[in-house]
Amino acid sequence: MSGHDHHHDHEHGHDHGHDHDHAHAPLHPEDAAPPGRYELMIMAMRDLLIEKDLLTPEKIRKGLETLDSWQPARGAQIVARAWADPAFKQRLLTDGNAAVAEFGISVGEAKLTVVENTEAVQNVIVCTLCSCYPRTLLGLPPDWYRSKNYRARVVVEPRQVLAEFGTVVPDDMIVRVHDSLADLRYLVIPRRPAGTEGWSEDALAAIVSRDCMVGVANPALPA
Repeated sequence: MSGHDHHHDHEHGHDHGHDHDHAHAPLHPEDAAPPGRYELMIMAMRDLLIEKDLLTPEKIRKGLETLDSWQPARGAQIVARAWADPAFKQRLLTDGNAAVAEFGISVGEAKLTVVENTEAVQNVIVCTLCSCYPRTLLGLPPDWYRSKNYRARVVVEPRQVLAEFGTVVPDDMIVRVHDSLADLRYLVIPRRPAGTEGWSEDALAAIVSRDCMVGVANPALPA
């Protein structure tokens, strides 16, 4: 099974895009909704592993604590290096797993596919089945990424969803939606803002947010 890319192409000549780095959830997550099929499968697997003494609630708690400690800064460092080092960017686009391993980061058994935003394409990431997400790079997924509203709408009306995040994509740009899976993760290299020439990697990483690496926002210079 592989991921699916959904393309939304428009050829109108109105360039009214704006870059914003303060995303807002398009709709409130449905936290009260009953668990879906995949959530039930995960809970059943957890209970079975505990029952067979392969895991304990304490090990699960510590694992979640570790996940909580991972921050989007790890992904931002990867993006900053890609902006500053064309050779590294090419390695990242060719083999994401091997490239992030240079930073001591592993995404496990999943394949990491890295896509690059350009003047012609805005990439957006979703997981329509559940909430597959590169946690070792970006930390825990935000509530809006897990919500049924985002997962259903961004595939069919990505421009409207992005606009609700404050990211207006010009009509003559392609919006390419990538669907993550259990064995496939995505990372977006956002467009490097003009005026950052000569910046250090630390300074570049500071303007790369989690939402930029999911594709719902674009980096902007500090006000």
